[in-house]
Formats: sequence, C-alpha cells, structure tokens
Amino acid sequence: MTLPIITADERLAEMRGVKAAIFGASGAGKTTLLRTLKASTTLFFDLEAGDLAVEGLAIDTIRPRTWTECRDFAVFIGGANPALRDDQPYSRAHFEAVCKKFGDPSALDKYDTIFVDSITVAGRLCFQWCKGQPEAHSDKTGKPDVRGAYGLHGREMIAWLTHLQHTRAKNVIFVGILDEKLDDFNRKVFVPQIEGSKTGLELPGIVDEVLTLTSLPDQQGELRRVFVCQTQNPWGYPAKDRSGRLEMLEPPDLGRLIDKIHQPLPLDARPLVIDPPAIPAPAATPEPDPSN
Repeated sequence: MTLPIITADERLAEMRGVKAAIFGASGAGKTTLLRTLKASTTLFFDLEAGDLAVEGLAIDTIRPRTWTECRDFAVFIGGANPALRDDQPYSRAHFEAVCKKFGDPSALDKYDTIFVDSITVAGRLCFQWCKGQPEAHSDKTGKPDVRGAYGLHGREMIAWLTHLQHTRAKNVIFVGILDEKLDDFNRKVFVPQIEGSKTGLELPGIVDEVLTLTSLPDQQGELRRVFVCQTQNPWGYPAKDRSGRLEMLEPPDLGRLIDKIHQPLPLDARPLVIDPPAIPAPAATPEPDPSN
C-alpha cells in the first residue's frame, strides 16, 4: 500500500461544490432564490412547507417531517462516514439501512445542488427530537433537563451540517431567518434564528460562504435586493467569502454566484503575504537645558 497522497493536479481536477448559508428577514425572498438555479439539477429540501413562492416551478422536492428523516436524507445524500461506529448516525450501517429504504443513491447523481429550506425549521425539528431523548432528562428524578436537551441539540445539528458539508461534489445551500436584536449596549446586531447558540456560532466555520439577503438603496435611492458577501461591511450583516471571488455586494442570483465562485482565481489575486503594520518611531527625548 502506497501513501495516499492526492497530487496537485488531482486536487485541482476534483469537483468541488459550494457550501453556503444564506440568511434574510422573513419575506426577503430566500425561497424565491430557487428560481435562479437550474431546476433540472436542483433538489429542493423542503422543510418549511412554504413553497408558494415557487409555485409553478418544475423542481424535484423531498419533504422530511421529522429529525430522523432529516438524518436519513443527509446520509443518503452525503454517503457514509467511515470514522463512525455502526451504532452511530451517518455510519456505514446507517447508510446501508437507508439505501434499503430509499433505493440506489445513484438516483441523486443528476442533482448538483441541494437547497435546504430552512435551517431554522431543521433546528426546531432537532430540538423537538432532543427533548424526548434520555439525555434531556435527569437521571435521578426523570424530570426534563433543559441543559441536557440543548447540549444534545447542538451536537446533533453540527453533526448534520458537517455531514452535508462533506458532500464534496454537490453545492449545498442552507437558508435561514435573520433576526435583528439589541445587545447589552443597545446596539443593533443581526443573528441567525436557530434554536440554541452553538449552531449559530459554529455554522460560519462549517460553510464556505455566509451571505445575507437584504434590500439596500441604489444610487437613485430605490431599494434593490442584494447579497452582502464580505465580513467587513458597514451594515453589520453576517457574511463571509472563503473563495475570495465575491464583491461586497452581489446580485441575488444563486446560479450566477456559484458560477463566479467556480471561476479560476489567479494566485496574484489572493496575496499570501500580508505586510506588517508600520510601527511609529518613538518620540525624541528633549535635550536637558544646561541653564537649569
């Protein structure tokens, strides 16, 4: 057996999907983004049962109603994780059991994008499931243990998101609701609407892109829907661009955005060396006055 090194040419030739989380206020048009994708190669992971915005769009859909179904679809889409034991979700045994139920996973080969609507509802289904597990009850009294439920919820959500994120050849788009709140200093902040805090804190580190779908005034003062794509933006919206290809504001067209991320990027467009900040010279010490 030789050392399993993936050569540079092999890595560059690999199919790499975009993993993105898109947040926006209720009614911002998140589900409508489906119309900007190629319907024949997109699978709509419909958790909200709120597809009125895409009525008439010919697109294949799955509609999980429980957290168990969400996990089953995730392992069917992403395959088995060889690092897990057979008694764990997303393991080889879990994958084989799901294949017996759903059939040959090659049926998903025609899809290059999975559109999950929404991560907010997925979090609710997960928390409802967690509240019924032994970890969510005290060993001594049997009463509900909220801390145990939230701890299990955080682990379950991160495992689910990470498994879908490892589906290398497919684009996986998570959408969710963005809440506007005030912090302890009465400053306006934007946070994803997800049960518990662990998922919202760790999600930006899991996906490649974090985008905020919002409306901003153009040069004529008219409101236009846009994606906010860069972390340092003047509005304080959650955003992140791991690809280095996106401008601060991009048109709300997912198909065009994915194509732009997949474009080759010259090495000189992403500098690897950052010049250190200039350190000011120390102020000169005044000479003592000999007359004193």
